[in-house]
Amino acid sequence: MSSTRGGLDRRNFLRTSGIAAAAIFGGAALAACTSAVSEQKGGGDDATPVRGGTLKVAINADLVPANILTNTTTAVSSVVGLVYESLIRYPNDKLEPQPLLAKSWQLAPDARSISLDLRDDVTFHSGRPFTAKDVEFSLRTYADAKWSGQLRSTAAAVTGFDIVSPTRIVLTLDNPVNNIFDLLDTVPILDSETIDQLGTGDTYIGTGPFKYVRRVPNSQLIFEKNPAYHVPDRPYLDRVELTVITDRQAQLNALKSGQVAAAIDLDYRDAENLGKDGYQVVNLEGAELQTYVGVNVTEPALADVRVRQAIAFALDRERIVAEVFRGAGYPLNVPWPKGSPAYDETRNTKYTRNVAKAKELLGQGPKPPKLPLTFPPGYGATAQIVQANLAEIGIETELDPVDAATFVKQLTGQQFRALWITDHSWAQFVPSTLTASAYPFNARRNSSRYDSPAYLAAADAAWRQPRGTGPDAERTYQALTDQLLEGLFLIEIGVRYLQYSAAGKVHGLSWTKRREAVFTDTFLS
Repeated sequence: MSSTRGGLDRRNFLRTSGIAAAAIFGGAALAACTSAVSEQKGGGDDATPVRGGTLKVAINADLVPANILTNTTTAVSSVVGLVYESLIRYPNDKLEPQPLLAKSWQLAPDARSISLDLRDDVTFHSGRPFTAKDVEFSLRTYADAKWSGQLRSTAAAVTGFDIVSPTRIVLTLDNPVNNIFDLLDTVPILDSETIDQLGTGDTYIGTGPFKYVRRVPNSQLIFEKNPAYHVPDRPYLDRVELTVITDRQAQLNALKSGQVAAAIDLDYRDAENLGKDGYQVVNLEGAELQTYVGVNVTEPALADVRVRQAIAFALDRERIVAEVFRGAGYPLNVPWPKGSPAYDETRNTKYTRNVAKAKELLGQGPKPPKLPLTFPPGYGATAQIVQANLAEIGIETELDPVDAATFVKQLTGQQFRALWITDHSWAQFVPSTLTASAYPFNARRNSSRYDSPAYLAAADAAWRQPRGTGPDAERTYQALTDQLLEGLFLIEIGVRYLQYSAAGKVHGLSWTKRREAVFTDTFLS
């Protein structure tokens, strides 16, 4: 994503990119492009690809089948990345849609409809051909509240499905939304014939490079090469095994002993040391996570915005980035990474650490009682620093660690008692996606129980902009940022990069902007 202000007219740009895609891709050329659709890659060397072998990867939590469309955990993103594909895919450094299952598209001048031309050489793992009916089915399924898809509001804006032919569909929008391509990048194309088994975890049928074989609960997820994959001679690997290792020290030991060849999201200090010992450590750039302190604003002690401002001034963001993330990130006050068209450096300095100011604000009201500070696995070090920061200004907290499944349930169900620490995503996409869709920020229903007509109006104004970049869009993003900094129902700490740590024999690791594993071009030497 370019950090340059301004930019192309969104309608003209997207129409142009769709026409260009239609003009230059066909047959093998399209297949070759699709296999290297500008995802970031790790292990960037000139090793000659080798066919075959099993890649064993450690992940930190088991898959919760009901969460398969939530984009919330490493297990979910790994399964989706291996098994499924979307209609388009963004490169990781910009918001320019590239062909995947849709080979071209045309956005109407009024942004109220989009025509999609689909590939005709794609089959599901069951052998059934992929057609326009699967596009309609997948978008309708994603819009169903049952699945808790974070872009459900955008999916619900698609109100018409005109299937012109098996390879052409026209989507009609209830209103223009400037993140329609975020939706087309995010929604996995699902198999209607096995949808009843999706939420139970009995099977996963997609069109992607790997076929789901089986799951051993709390132990392993196993995938095998899709021999009918539409990209010729891919994938290189025969098999991928995801091994669930919840303890980070055990993950590290498994990598060092050769039980696994790669691990996702090790402790940053351990990854730093691995890098010194010759292992690969790759930041998933373009797929930023942002760590924050969440606030239940209906908790009486946190309802006063001055208390939330005191928390914001108390946080030692630089220390967390340096000590916990080991420099693999940077501090933030605003919820946008530096590459976002919504990022504004002047607004990013509003709550720099100021203990005296925090104490002054806190002294203007009654002293808060001791508050729970909830966090999932992997956030203990950050929670301890936040706890110390808050104690320094007179707010006592009790650390409340919970397992990953419980944490996601609390996040999606508005069940946090007071404060919590985790990451949010989606800020690396079109900025309106964050506040129209993501659980922590959704202006209509968020994890903090924050309800503000002014915030809702700002979020809707940004979402309904016909252009995603340019002066008009940026003005709506600035207004949105001001609402977030004023309400402070979420208090940003900073960007952190998820990391792959891998043995030197692993080549071509890649990922999407949602951190989904893309191992199409991965091989072992």
